[in-house]
Amino acid sequence: MRVYVPLTLPGLAQAHKAGELGAGPLTAYAVTPALREWYVSDDIEELEYAALNRAAAASLRLLAGDPEAPRRRIVVAVDVADKDAVPDPDGGLTVASIGEVRITGPVVLAKAAAVHADAGDAVADVTAAADALDAADKGDDDAQFVVDGAEDHELLWFGVQEIPALLG
Repeated sequence: MRVYVPLTLPGLAQAHKAGELGAGPLTAYAVTPALREWYVSDDIEELEYAALNRAAAASLRLLAGDPEAPRRRIVVAVDVADKDAVPDPDGGLTVASIGEVRITGPVVLAKAAAVHADAGDAVADVTAAADALDAADKGDDDAQFVVDGAEDHELLWFGVQEIPALLG
């Protein structure tokens, strides 16, 4: 199963140094039955793109919680055994948890398929979105508009061998 693990640049640096995304459990996003129902599509590429975007939103939340992290969303795409990805074990069917899975075992970085990251031109919008996230969560429509602005930026694709350049 392809899963999308949300990170920040410091999290990616730590994973690169350790050689793994973590020993588990890790929160990731994947094409789950709930995501299929929510997105209403049978196209696997569209569904995987939706899971990637769910992980990008989770990365934004990580950024909001770490004011020192550079303001670029990071998502690592990795294939894991189906048995190692448990769909939505504790979140119910809330909108925030759609597509969420827990990875129970270790995730070796060398097995990652790709890293997705914001381009430099997204930094201002991602910064504003991270700053507005708390107000948006409390129902502020203007803040939600700012948060949605980060989603206007497509994440770029990088090979795992390009991680040192991303971190540089």
